[in-house]
Amino acid sequence: MPTPKQVPIVEYLRVGSRPYLRAQECGGCGARYFDRRNACAKCGKADFVNARVSNHGVLRSFSIVHRAAPGIPVPYVSALVETDDGTTVRSNLIDCPADPEHVSLGMKVRLATYVAGTDDAGTECVAFGYRPA
Repeated sequence: MPTPKQVPIVEYLRVGSRPYLRAQECGGCGARYFDRRNACAKCGKADFVNARVSNHGVLRSFSIVHRAAPGIPVPYVSALVETDDGTTVRSNLIDCPADPEHVSLGMKVRLATYVAGTDDAGTECVAFGYRPA
């Protein structure tokens, strides 16, 4: 059976056998952004380059979410991850129970992808999160 076509849920996610995130890095100061920018919010320069974000990091902040929009399973862990190269990523912690006994500040995490849904043609939508390393 052929591998289904996959599309990333966000533009900055690269899918495949070795998924990773790609940020826009300011050529002036090195600040990184995941959205399109006309100018750097830190230094004002307008030159950016694509930068691969490290797949490994540590959990810097989190919240256990107990109420969400209809159809969103709760509880889940909303996280702020600092990658090994210093990039800050907002994501969810996945493959980990959503309770303080299993989640702690400073815990090592790594990027992971998962299929968030499949359309009628069989194309998979791939999302990302971080799981305990």
